[in-house]
Amino acid sequence: MNELLKLEISGPLVMTIAVAIGAGVFLLLFLRPSARWVVTAVTGIAVAALLGWLIVWLVEDVMDVFHVGLTPRVWFWAITGFGALGLSVVSFRHSPRWRKVVAALSIPVFLLVTALGINTEFGLNKTLGSALGISTEGAIQLSKPDPDASVPAGPLWQHWKPPANMPAKGEVGTQVIPATESGFNARPAGIYLPPAALTENPPHLPLYVLMMGQPGLPDPQYVSTALDEFAAKNNGLAPIAIVADQIGPDENDNLCLDTPKYGNVEKYINVDVVNWAKANLNILPDREHWTIAGYSNGGQCAISFAAKYPTMWGNVVDISGEEFPGAEDPAGNLKEIFGGNQAAYDAQKPINIMRGKQFPDTTAVFTVGSDDVTYVAAAKAVSAAARESGMTVTYYEVPNGGHVGIALNAGLTKGFDVLYPRLGLSR
Repeated sequence: MNELLKLEISGPLVMTIAVAIGAGVFLLLFLRPSARWVVTAVTGIAVAALLGWLIVWLVEDVMDVFHVGLTPRVWFWAITGFGALGLSVVSFRHSPRWRKVVAALSIPVFLLVTALGINTEFGLNKTLGSALGISTEGAIQLSKPDPDASVPAGPLWQHWKPPANMPAKGEVGTQVIPATESGFNARPAGIYLPPAALTENPPHLPLYVLMMGQPGLPDPQYVSTALDEFAAKNNGLAPIAIVADQIGPDENDNLCLDTPKYGNVEKYINVDVVNWAKANLNILPDREHWTIAGYSNGGQCAISFAAKYPTMWGNVVDISGEEFPGAEDPAGNLKEIFGGNQAAYDAQKPINIMRGKQFPDTTAVFTVGSDDVTYVAAAKAVSAAARESGMTVTYYEVPNGGHVGIALNAGLTKGFDVLYPRLGLSR
């Protein structure tokens, strides 16, 4: 069962096979056409495609379900899928039995091809398990750090000599991080150990805590892919990464705050996760080597925590983050979370937290898709406030990255480009 859940559903091979099957079924429905059938089929395709366009328009522009603009390719897959389904539906009318059978079989095929196409465009669910919200990672084995081990002075890249038997890639898995202080109901965290951490005498390494979007899984596959590439270029060196669950199994937008409604999320990340990392991971102890990072919902959490806990987090990476907690529904959050107290709500916004303060030794990276209009405005506003507060800021727009996998992967890469020298992992 687990192997089935690990099945890749977003790769080019899978999409090629799916499209080929879909195209074959589509053409099969046009076999032996009469003039009347061609008119019926084309009408069915056109009406259904128009309906698909209307539904996407309502979902994106009127209801704003996703809170981000959908790319032209998402529109293409949706409209094409509806058109194909329209062909299947009209194939049941005034047609031979074989065409009805093919039409019945074609409906799940067209639905599957459409779903795979849209999923590939979003790029956030690489496997069947992630699409279903089921983690496929097993528990990772950890070796307790030696509290008496010395940490050599100077950048790590200068004195680290990788052994000949060092693995080529890191390892990923999960660990349950107990909510000892917070009581927050979190799912198991994703863990990434780089090649250097898997050696007999591993060095102390930087800590990188990442929070994903909402909804979403604490899935380590994205950060592990990026870090394996950097590790391959830097003698196996990379941060140890924790993909922490800041939204919980109900996947609520809990604003990354400690609230009666959603629990103590802020305390979970900044106390429980941190304490667990100190006790269980071979990490460097100082803030210069600690990074809090996040994507979308997690991006807002990251910059908020960096501003609130500057003695803990020396670096922050905000990938396509919201401008402030609960930015998708400020009126609802003002009422439900803050009891209508606007001043209390405003006090939790990163721009206001940073105002009048100085963070002279904090490195901040903000990335966003160039065509992700709402989030571009948020990234510009928050990065400007970070720069004014003394942070060393890098702002980067991912060309046509949208708010999907392209923006996430490029944001991770840009963040590590900036941070590797700062973390002592490269020149």
